[in-house]
Amino acid sequence: MATGIKDIAHAVEAAAVMGLFTARPHVLALGEPTHGEDSLLDLRNELFRQLVDQEDYRTIAIESDCLKALVVDDYVASGTGTLDEAMEHGFSHGWGASAANRELVRWMRAHNDSRPASERLRFAGVDGPLEITGAASPRQALTALHGYLSAQLDTDLLPCTGEALDRLLGSDGRWTDPAAMTDPARSVGQSAGAGQLRLVADDLVALLDAQAPHLSKATSREALDRARLYGRTATGLLRYHHWMAADSPARLTRLVGLRDQMMAHNLLAVAERGPALVHAHNSHLQRERSTVRMGGTPLEWWSAGALVSARLGEEYAFLAMALGTIPHQGVDAPPPDTLEGLLYALPDSRCVIAAPQLATALGDTRLAPRVSPWFGYAPLDPDHLPHGDGIVFVKDVPADESLSGRS
Repeated sequence: MATGIKDIAHAVEAAAVMGLFTARPHVLALGEPTHGEDSLLDLRNELFRQLVDQEDYRTIAIESDCLKALVVDDYVASGTGTLDEAMEHGFSHGWGASAANRELVRWMRAHNDSRPASERLRFAGVDGPLEITGAASPRQALTALHGYLSAQLDTDLLPCTGEALDRLLGSDGRWTDPAAMTDPARSVGQSAGAGQLRLVADDLVALLDAQAPHLSKATSREALDRARLYGRTATGLLRYHHWMAADSPARLTRLVGLRDQMMAHNLLAVAERGPALVHAHNSHLQRERSTVRMGGTPLEWWSAGALVSARLGEEYAFLAMALGTIPHQGVDAPPPDTLEGLLYALPDSRCVIAAPQLATALGDTRLAPRVSPWFGYAPLDPDHLPHGDGIVFVKDVPADESLSGRS
């Protein structure tokens, strides 16, 4: 079987990736089955550099806070601030400590140097201001949106004053209490004030849409796009906090689904700006329903990739990443009857394979699902193979000074 598959395995480079498609995908997503391994991010960087140079992709988006990422975007697009400041303030989840992420940002800034604005690379975060332990206060997004609108419109059109908005928000600490993730009673998401804020946010976003013809002339496209980002982030965060406070069996399912919905909205907005490359966990980018066990409870939801694919169709493409071993995490050679085991028998240390061709080569062969001994690594589901575009396989992941794995 490995001999036949060898004929459809190619080097991981832009030409081989583009060979998987009849036309360049507008959004090309590269997944990873674990976080925090710089060697995998180095591979991402190498491939993305080739795709930018050869296929004219204009935005690189990653699984990081969409608001924090504005700091990185300002640096790579116009040189605002320093590289150190961009790494310290422009990433969530601790990703700013990654040497590979630093190299990506450094290269993007160097790439843009001396290029006209229309040809510069842009950076984006597609995740919401969310962490595993909770969600951010909606203050930054709401006050930025309110400030943008109040500077351009008659204040009588706004649903409240800035002072009233500040009173409704209260202290940020009441929104970010980590205990609220496991105890709904600790969340303020269903308080009377939070309900009022949801109405205010809805009115502000509606006003932004209603005044778009004026705002598009009175301000720059960049400013209007950022206002829209603030609007969808504010409404998304308030919806997320509402469900954090819910005493419902569906609470966790709604939370993971809402996170990916926010990611999908951000990715669709990025796509409106032009051809984009995106990197995130496989579970956020795949077309099939995603699954995870959280606190012993199995959860299932539609990922950002599934939502974007439903909207963009063939203009969205997904390359899943699969791994052989991660020795420093106790992930040894995969069993030969798994998808990873089949790929591990190939001679190359890394390769890209068309998923439909691999499915055809397998025929009626049934592959067993691989079971990971480490929570931070999620093997591919072999049943998803017919629904992907390609697989990037990395045989062995070397130990490095990486971030701890998390999804």
